[in-house]
Amino acid sequence: MSTLALSSARLPQRFLPVVATFAVFVITFGAGSVRYENFASGQVVANLFVDNSFLIVLAVGMTFVILTGGIDLSVGAVAALSTMIAAATLNAGWPPLLSVITVLGSGATLGLLMGLVIHHFEVQPFIVTLAGMFLARGLCFLISVESVSITEPAFREFAGGAITLPGDITLTYSVVIALAVVLAALYVLHLTRFGRTVYAVGGSESSARLMGLATSRAKVGVYVVSGFCSALGGLLFSLYMLSGYGLHAVGMELDVIAAVVIGGTLLAGGTGYLLGSVVGVLVLGTVQSLISFEGTLSSWWTKIVIGALLLAFIVLQRLIVRRQA
Repeated sequence: MSTLALSSARLPQRFLPVVATFAVFVITFGAGSVRYENFASGQVVANLFVDNSFLIVLAVGMTFVILTGGIDLSVGAVAALSTMIAAATLNAGWPPLLSVITVLGSGATLGLLMGLVIHHFEVQPFIVTLAGMFLARGLCFLISVESVSITEPAFREFAGGAITLPGDITLTYSVVIALAVVLAALYVLHLTRFGRTVYAVGGSESSARLMGLATSRAKVGVYVVSGFCSALGGLLFSLYMLSGYGLHAVGMELDVIAAVVIGGTLLAGGTGYLLGSVVGVLVLGTVQSLISFEGTLSSWWTKIVIGALLLAFIVLQRLIVRRQA
């Protein structure tokens, strides 16, 4: 038996999508390193995190939702609403801490409302979160139809701050926040009763209920987590753009879903790993960097490549599910 066959036999099938995602990341980054002289520099790697810190946070929240077999189409709109609330309150003279608390509270509240509707009225998450997307996007334009620049000095200073690592590699504070969110989410998913219930609900809600797990709390809670992460991601996006705008993050919910699925989380729920979602975001960022380095390709090639990867990973998921059946 070949070494590859032995490795496949020893590796549990649930790990295959994550391993495949990591392999795609290594291949794409390796291709860039061969083609472009400076692509493999430490700063380029750091920029993958700097430019996608908000997407990592959104992917964390989406992973919780998809693990239960749900979906959240509102994350991009909630992120945009968060930029508008932050810009409006900061420019109105609110203390930055109060503005941040308001933004996070608003996102979590919207998530809670959607979760309650999904659970108590047994409406499909697709429909409820689609309504939430329209609601959040509409609220953006109630605040302002124009882009609102953030002029608050402390906020701008924090946005421009950076941590210097050995080799003159710089990371923004947004990256630190995003990585802290990932670590906290890893703890919740793997070391708490809530996290175990999330996986159990995605595997079989009826079985989880018979085991005495708080399935109702988990089904609602994941949307609260997603709403909170969407708001926090919106704050990080406002640090990145230094503005609030109702058209920020248009279509970002699709990028987030793609990153999570490419990262190995089954759309049916019950199987997936948070680190896989993070690697999925890095794959998307690497594709964007490759196209940026090339310079002659349209940015739409990013969407084409992501679409092809997403289709490939969905097919891989179906094959794994069939083999397990």
